[in-house]
Amino acid sequence: MTPFTSITSVAAALPEANIDTDKILAAQYLKTISRAGLGSKLFSSMRYDAEGAERPGFILNRDGWRGAGILIALENFGCGSSREHAPWALLDFGIRVIVAPSFADIFYNNCFNNGILPIILDRAQVDQLIVDSRELTSATLSIDLPSQTVTRANGVAWTFDIDPDRKQALLEGRDDIAAALAQDEAITRWEEESALIAPAIAGIGAV
Repeated sequence: MTPFTSITSVAAALPEANIDTDKILAAQYLKTISRAGLGSKLFSSMRYDAEGAERPGFILNRDGWRGAGILIALENFGCGSSREHAPWALLDFGIRVIVAPSFADIFYNNCFNNGILPIILDRAQVDQLIVDSRELTSATLSIDLPSQTVTRANGVAWTFDIDPDRKQALLEGRDDIAAALAQDEAITRWEEESALIAPAIAGIGAV
């Protein structure tokens, strides 16, 4: 997983509540186990018409916002099924930060495991970012994870909360699997010590 420290990027806003994982990545794209290329399928029902042509009014199809690395949304972003392909598609597109008043729990956890920083701000703050994002001159945001700050184009900065362990994992580029592997030596030592204390129990299930 690529470490995350900070980003300065144009922010694209989807001012809609309850955007579910099917809108983020439609079910027909879930057969793949590869993350590569999923970014082109991101928000497909919103980005493209029935013939597959881009909808010019959709924010990520507009000049200046096509390369947005920050997404702004409303309440309960990522609700619906627990498909991990949704954050895969966001990351493959280039989104590293999502700002919203709230997230669906499973999606929120999946973001951290895939190198995306989900930031929860008050609704009033999110509304202000949505207003800022409408014009390129004010749409740039700077996100700094070490200081836990969101800085607007006008220099106004807000702080956000994050679990310390999740923060460190993002800074190091460490997902849950990597965290477990990092504890492999300690787990092995515990198993060896347990075998000395209760060898009969340790042998249960041995092949």
